[in-house]
Amino acid sequence: MNQEVTDFINSVKQPWQMEICSMLRQLVHDSIPDVQERIQYGKPHFLKNGKYAAVITTAKGWVTFTIFNAAGLEVPEGVFEPGKPERLTAKLLEGKPVDYKLFAGLLKQASAEL
Repeated sequence: MNQEVTDFINSVKQPWQMEICSMLRQLVHDSIPDVQERIQYGKPHFLKNGKYAAVITTAKGWVTFTIFNAAGLEVPEGVFEPGKPERLTAKLLEGKPVDYKLFAGLLKQASAEL
């Protein structure tokens, strides 16, 4: 694991956001063998074979988790923000449940062809 990503997560001010970021990071590592991670554009990016697989972003009141290479995946309604079909972005809020199992399954599918 990359120390810069560890430092990023450890610097997150809200404990609930830090916990979600840590859980998402572990989920990515569990879902994508040999994933590489780095800080790019000020946030943790996860790559497989040099191609973007996922990114974690924090803001004042939420954490976003984006899965790349997602065109064609079947996703439940209401979980992801509207946007480009090749990206799935979920806005995770304090006190709301996070479906890590769903994210892991989608991430495995999306990254399989990277």
